[in-house]
Amino acid sequence: MTLKEFIRQFDKENSIVLLEGKRNVLEADKEKLTALGKILASKTEKMIFRSGNAEGADQLFSEGVIAVDGKRLQVITPYYGHRQKTNKAYETISLDDINIAAEPEVLYQSKSNKKTESLISKFVSGDKNRLTIKAAYIIRDTIKAIGADEIKPAAFGIFYDDLENPGAGGTGHTMNVCRHNNIPIIDQKTWFKWLEE
Repeated sequence: MTLKEFIRQFDKENSIVLLEGKRNVLEADKEKLTALGKILASKTEKMIFRSGNAEGADQLFSEGVIAVDGKRLQVITPYYGHRQKTNKAYETISLDDINIAAEPEVLYQSKSNKKTESLISKFVSGDKNRLTIKAAYIIRDTIKAIGADEIKPAAFGIFYDDLENPGAGGTGHTMNVCRHNNIPIIDQKTWFKWLEE
């Protein structure tokens, strides 16, 4: 898929595009993430960019979008005040604003992450501590992809992954949820080429 094909297909009203990835970004790649955010925001008019507000890839992509059109950046956070100083999104939705217990599909798909499966039930039942907070991040990652009540699902996912250990951690979970729900995704193997178009 070329950049032009992507824009033609996804620059539509209510089209949500995930821009996210690993916290650890190779030094040589950092400028590329910001550049992609700028290119996408400047060459499109309607799509909304969604981030999880994490350090690394999320922040770098977001900085690129904000440099051009901050009104099209939406952030979903695991709790109120998450990395508030770096969050420049026009719209921020916290899990604290969502009745997670009333989102059975979100919970079901979040539990597909076996490392946090047992923590999710504890977190939703109100047991919130430094261990169960890990569940909030996975639930947030699921909602970024499939949405929730009054939160639209993503139409497309653009990721920065660790190509030496692909599909791991929260980024891998979000990518898997996208795949499971037929949300097309790409990583830098594709979008690095877009920077040269």
